[in-house]
Amino acid sequence: MQSRLLCFSGGPAARRVRLILQQVVRGRLAAERQLQPEVRALHGPGAAAGDTVTIGDVSFKLKTPKSPELVPLNYMSDNLAQSVVQHLRWIMQKDLLGQDVFLIGPPGPLRRSIAMQYLELTKREVEYIAISRDTTETDLKQRREIRAGTAFYIDQCAVRAATEGRILVLEGLEKAERNVLPVLNNLLENREMQLEDGRFLMSAERYDKLLQEHTKTELDAWKIVRVSEDFRVIALGLPVPRYSGNPLDPPLRSRFQARDVYHLPFKVSAILLSFATTLCSQESSMLGLPDFPLDSLSAAVQILDSFPMMSVQHIIKWLYPYNVLLGKEGRTAVEDALKRFELQDSESPLLPSRIKKVEQIHGSKTLQADVTVQIAEKEVKFQVPAGTRPLKLCSGSDTFIETSSHKQLLAEMMQSHMVKDMCLIGGKGCGKTVIAKEFANMLGYNIEPVMLYQDMTARDLVQQRYTLPNGDTAWRPSPLVTAALDGKLVILDGIHRVNSGTLAVLQRLIHDRELTLYDGTRLLREDRYQSLKDELQLSDKELQQRSIFPIHSSFRIVALAEPPVIGSSTKQWLGPEFLTLFLFHNVKSFTRNEEIQVIKEMIPNVPTVAVEQLLSLTHKLRETNDPTAQSLASSLSTRQLLRICRRLSQYPDESLYHAVNKACLSRLSFLFLSTLSDLLTDDLFSLDTEDTQDFDASKAACIFHVIKHMMVMEDMLKDFLLGEHLLLVGNQGVGKNKIVDRFLHLLNRPREYLQLHRDTTVQSLTLQPSVTDGRITYEDSPLVKSVKLGHILVIDEADKAPTNVTCILKTLVESGEMVLSDGRRLVANPANVDGRENVIVIHPDFRMVVLANRPGFPFLGNDFFGTLGDIFSCHAVDNPKPQSELAMLRQYGPDVPEPILQKLVAAFGELRSLADQGIINYPYSTREVVNIVKHLQKFPTEGLANVVRNVFDFDSYNNEMRDTLISTLHKHGIPIGAKPTSIQLAKE
Repeated sequence: MQSRLLCFSGGPAARRVRLILQQVVRGRLAAERQLQPEVRALHGPGAAAGDTVTIGDVSFKLKTPKSPELVPLNYMSDNLAQSVVQHLRWIMQKDLLGQDVFLIGPPGPLRRSIAMQYLELTKREVEYIAISRDTTETDLKQRREIRAGTAFYIDQCAVRAATEGRILVLEGLEKAERNVLPVLNNLLENREMQLEDGRFLMSAERYDKLLQEHTKTELDAWKIVRVSEDFRVIALGLPVPRYSGNPLDPPLRSRFQARDVYHLPFKVSAILLSFATTLCSQESSMLGLPDFPLDSLSAAVQILDSFPMMSVQHIIKWLYPYNVLLGKEGRTAVEDALKRFELQDSESPLLPSRIKKVEQIHGSKTLQADVTVQIAEKEVKFQVPAGTRPLKLCSGSDTFIETSSHKQLLAEMMQSHMVKDMCLIGGKGCGKTVIAKEFANMLGYNIEPVMLYQDMTARDLVQQRYTLPNGDTAWRPSPLVTAALDGKLVILDGIHRVNSGTLAVLQRLIHDRELTLYDGTRLLREDRYQSLKDELQLSDKELQQRSIFPIHSSFRIVALAEPPVIGSSTKQWLGPEFLTLFLFHNVKSFTRNEEIQVIKEMIPNVPTVAVEQLLSLTHKLRETNDPTAQSLASSLSTRQLLRICRRLSQYPDESLYHAVNKACLSRLSFLFLSTLSDLLTDDLFSLDTEDTQDFDASKAACIFHVIKHMMVMEDMLKDFLLGEHLLLVGNQGVGKNKIVDRFLHLLNRPREYLQLHRDTTVQSLTLQPSVTDGRITYEDSPLVKSVKLGHILVIDEADKAPTNVTCILKTLVESGEMVLSDGRRLVANPANVDGRENVIVIHPDFRMVVLANRPGFPFLGNDFFGTLGDIFSCHAVDNPKPQSELAMLRQYGPDVPEPILQKLVAAFGELRSLADQGIINYPYSTREVVNIVKHLQKFPTEGLANVVRNVFDFDSYNNEMRDTLISTLHKHGIPIGAKPTSIQLAKE
C-alpha cells in the first residue's frame, strides 16, 4: 500500500515535510537516545520488588505494588527523547527527597504522559483526579454515602493515596475554584489532615514515634491513621497568566517543586515544526495568536504518511483553524508565516473530493472498515474504526442531500477519523448535525447525542449522583460513558457553550482514552486494559469487580460548535486547550446552487420561481456587511429555508413576502422591516402584507374577531398540520396566551403547561420533586407527560429561562432524542428502542407551542429566538390594527362613549409607532388599553385623564419621557397633566 502511495506527486515541499516528520515521529536523533537503554531495560516485565531503576546517577528501589491494577501501563516507549528522560530523572530526585512536584507547561497531554511514564517506570500506583470548576472538597477528601438507611464516609483520591502510599496526580489546578485546594495544604506540608469521619491522618515519622509509646490498638481507638512514607503528589497545571485560569495560591505554590515541561525540543530542522513553534513563541502570543497544538502534530504525520500528495496548509487548518479563529490581522500573521516556511498551497492543491467505497474488514479483532477516497485521479485506501451496525456508503436518508462540498467534507472527516476525534465548526442551521449522522451511518455507528449547555457540570458530563427508592445514594454513568464502553459515536452538540473549566474532565478521555469516574471506576484504553489483563492474569469479571472496564476501540467523539466571535472575550471559546483536543473542520455555508439543489431534492414539488426568489434574497442578506441584514440572514438558515419551502409546497398561493417576514419576525422590529422592504425590490415578490390578504373570519368562532390574531391562528394551523413545533413571539400584552388558548380549544387537544423563569434548570424541565411518605420522589414534568401522552406542551415565558438551559430542546425537536436527568431516554423512532430499558417513545402527536417576548431592550429576557428560533415555525404577534382594536374595546366597554375609545386607539397607536422608531422605550400594548376601558366601564364618572394615569404614572419620574407622553396624549385630546393655560384642551 505504502509503496503505491510513494509514487504519487505531491510537490517537493510536501514530500520534504513528510520525510522530516516521519523522522520526528519514528524516533529522535541518535544523540537523544544515549540514556534510553537504561530506561528501556528497567520498565520491562522483569522489573520486580528489590530491583533498582537507574537514570544517569539517580537510582530508585522498586517495591511490590499492593494493587497492581492501579499501576499505569503502556505509557513508556522505546524511543524516549532525552528531554523526557531528564524530566523523569528530576521527578525521581524529588521522589527520593520526599517532595511533591508541579509540572507546568502549555496545554496538551505531554505533562500527564511524563507523570504516567514515571509511575510505570517505578511501579507506583496512581490516584488521578482532573480538577474542574465543579471540584469540591468532598471530591478530594471524603464523600458521604447512604446504605440501608445509614450514612457513612468513603475515602476519596487524596485520602486513599495518602493511606495506601500511592501517587496523587492532580491535573488542572488552575481550574479549581477559590479555597478548594487549600484543604490539601497541611497534607502537602506536614502529611496531616483532619477527616470528616473523625479520623486524623498523621505523617509516618510522627505516627511511628507514637507507636513506640502506645499500642496500635490505642492509636486506632484515637482514630489516628498513618500516612505512608511513599505518598507523593504530582500536580499538572498551566502557567497563569498567559493562559486563562486562577493563579496558584502562594501557600499552595510554595509546597511544590516546579518543573517547566515545554514542548519536546526537536533538533531536526523540520519546516512544519519551525512553523508550529513560531506560533507558540512569545511574539505570537503578544499578537493574540493562541498556541499551535504541537501535540497534534503526530496526527498530521499519520495523515501525511497515508496521503503524501495532500496539501500541508490544508492539514494545518485542521489542527489550527486560523480562518475561523482569528481576525484579519491574525490571519495575515499566520499566512505570512506559511509563506516564510514555504507551506502555502499551490494554485490547485490536491484535496480529497469524495468517498468511493466503505467496506467492512472481516476477521479483525477490532471493528474496522476499509475506506477508499478519491484525490484527483487517484484512489487511496486506508483503514478506520467502524461501528457495530452494517456499513452504508449512502444512507438513503431523506434528510441528507449530498452536495459536492458535503462529499469533500465527509472524505476529510474520514481522514481525521483515522487518527483523532474531530470538531465541526459552522453557523447555526448549516447542517452540522445531519452531516455527523450521515458520517455515522456510513461507518455503521450507533449515535449518542449529548446536548451541552453553559451551566453543565462535570458530573453531568461523566457520572450523575442519584437516590434509590429506599434512600440509598448511588451513581449513574452518563450517556458519554456508556457510549465509550459500547463503542458508539458521541455527538457533543454545542461544545462552544460549555465552560472550559468543566470540559477539562474530558481531556484525558480525548487524549489518552482513559477516564476515572467519581465512584472510583476506571475506564482504560483497550490495549492498556488487555495488557493489564495479561500481566495480572485476571478475567474480565475479576477486573470488573475491581471497577476496571475497557473503552471500546471504535469509540469516537464528534463535537459540533458555532464559530467563535472574533474579538469577543466571552464567546471566544476556541483557545489553546481546546485546540489540543480535536481536528477541526469548517462546515461552510452552502453556495446558492447547492442550497437550491438541497431544497429541490428534499421538496420536489416546491415552486421553482419561489425557490429562486427566496435564495436570491437570502444570499443578498448573507453577503452584505450591514449588521441588521446579517441578523436577518441568521434567521434564514438552511433549516428555516427548508421549512418555508415545505410550507410553500403545500400552500403554493401563499405570499413569499409573508413567509420571509414570518421567519425573521421582522414585523416586531421597525429596523428589520425597513431593511427587508428595501431588499425586496424584485417585482416577483408580492409586497402584500398580512392585513391585505383575504381572510374570512366567519370560518372560525372566536370571542373577538381580531383579524391579525385570526390570521396568526390560521398560520399556526397550517404549520401544525405539517408537523411543526410553534414559537409565538411578541411584545407584552398583545394576546399571545389568548391566541394559544383559543387555538388549542378549537383543536380540542389536551395540553400541558410549563412556565419558565430565571432559576429553571435542565433537571426541572424534565423532573419535578415532591415528598411522598416523608421521602423525596420525582415525578414527570409537563414536558415528559406531553411526550408520553401526545399532548401539546405550552411553554410560557421561554425567554426568561437561560438559553443554555432551553437549548436542550434542540435535540428533542431536531434529533427526536433526548436524555432526561434521571437517565431515561426519549426517542422518536420506535426502532431505536432495541430492547433497551428506560426508553420512552415520543408520541407522534406531541407538539410544542412556545411563547416568548420580543428579543432586545426594553425586555429583560434572553434571546430565545436568536438561539433556537430556526428549529421552530415562528409567528410574530403584534398589536391589532386600529379598526380591530376599536371593535374589541367596544366589547370590553359597551357603555364607554365612542369618542373616548377612538381617542385611546389613536393615542396608543401613535405611542407604539414612536416605540417602533426607537423614540420611546416602552411598547404600549393592547392589554393596557383594555385595562383603561374596563375601569371606565365600571366607574364611568371618573375622568379619562385620571384613569390613563394607571398606565402612565410609571413614566412620571422620567422628565423627557413624560413630556413626550403629555404631548402625544394632548394631541389626541386626552388632558393628562393639563395646565390652566391649555386653552385648546379647555375648549374640548
